[in-house]
Amino acid sequence: MKKPEAIATGAAVKGQCLCGTVQFEIDFPARWAWHDHTRATRRAHGAAYATYVGSWRKRFHITKGATGITRFEDTASGSARSFCTQCGTPVFYERARSPHMVNIPRALFGSRTGRQPLYHIGIEELQEWTYTGEPLVPLKGFPGVVWERPGRKKKRTPSDEPF
Repeated sequence: MKKPEAIATGAAVKGQCLCGTVQFEIDFPARWAWHDHTRATRRAHGAAYATYVGSWRKRFHITKGATGITRFEDTASGSARSFCTQCGTPVFYERARSPHMVNIPRALFGSRTGRQPLYHIGIEELQEWTYTGEPLVPLKGFPGVVWERPGRKKKRTPSDEPF
């Protein structure tokens, strides 16, 4: 495995949306990182959860495509989510309760951000269908596909019978 390149503190870490219309950068290292399991994030990303990195707002810069960003404001929660108008990629997320922070999906960065996602937000909203690390095996005849092999049924013995 190739050792990750070292990045100098204060150096810019670049990210972009799927189509490249919106490009941005944050200072290295990011402030923090987490997995968000909340319903709003699941819906916004169309996924089981999203992993974010947080950056101080003053260390987050749109470097290309600022006019290609649209915004959805949720007045009930006081949050705002911004998306690329071209490809629909969620680009960043802001919360009224932390106005000095910008939260960016971790997957939009092509390199290290300086923070590992050690925290889980909304873990009580974790869906029963979310993969949580069960062992996976290759699916025969389908290269690149793995699956959770169903557990083997335990052979019943007379002692397993109820009274």
